[in-house]
Amino acid sequence: MAYDNHPPQVRFAIYAVLVVAAIFYFLPIYVMIATSLKSMSEIRDGSIFALPAAPSLDAWVRAWTSACTGLNCTGIRVGFWNSVSIVTPSVIVSIFFGALNGYALSFWRPRGGVWLLCGLLLGAFIPYQIFLFPLTKILVAVGLFKTLTGLVFVHTLFGMPIMTLLFRNYFASVPSDLFNAARVDGAGFFAIFFFVMLPMATPIVIVAVIMQITAIWNDFLFGLVFANSDRVPMTVQLNNIVNSTTGEREYNVNMAATILTSLVPVAVYLLSGKYFVRGIAAGAVKG
Repeated sequence: MAYDNHPPQVRFAIYAVLVVAAIFYFLPIYVMIATSLKSMSEIRDGSIFALPAAPSLDAWVRAWTSACTGLNCTGIRVGFWNSVSIVTPSVIVSIFFGALNGYALSFWRPRGGVWLLCGLLLGAFIPYQIFLFPLTKILVAVGLFKTLTGLVFVHTLFGMPIMTLLFRNYFASVPSDLFNAARVDGAGFFAIFFFVMLPMATPIVIVAVIMQITAIWNDFLFGLVFANSDRVPMTVQLNNIVNSTTGEREYNVNMAATILTSLVPVAVYLLSGKYFVRGIAAGAVKG
């Protein structure tokens, strides 16, 4: 059984730092939740840190069903379903090609594979804004600008570097004897990938799913530029709701809409956080 050998003063200092850090990070969340449960009169007359006197979910209902973006008052639920339709294919396609690239670079090692990997990693460090204009020209030329297919292509393209690196490092930890045995049995490139390597890669697939869902769901830039006006993701619609004001700014509705937008990535981390850590650890040690 593990036990703490630190003297009481050190333990007190550690816990004090942790408590202060927790308060620092949770205070904005508390303000958001408390504000979303208040009426506008209470928000105007009370303190931002005060508990709601008469908690109400009216702001949450309005944020979901009738919050306005200009003249369109259909709530943020439209953006939610748009985000689902964007995230689902983007996550599947980007992880599939990332796993395929990582597998090829780990075991088949094509000519120039190292340079390809270096190019992918280099692209991951270049600001996305630099690619917006050439990508727009390309998508317009092939007829995919402002389409769901074009947006999925963009998310797949920019998810490729980190997905390739993630799967390459994981497959590099798999004993090569498994690959060689499959080759001896006559299995080809895709047979080994689908029936040998991919079933073994469940931990890193879970990590990739968590990372891609979070990154694509939270994306604002690509959704703003490449999505059609009636298919914008939840983050873009949230921005429109917060900045579309024809009278009194409804802070409670804005806070509720913000929390609703963040629920999916938060839920993903809360429900699968332990699998994320296990997946990262699974590919951290070779052998």
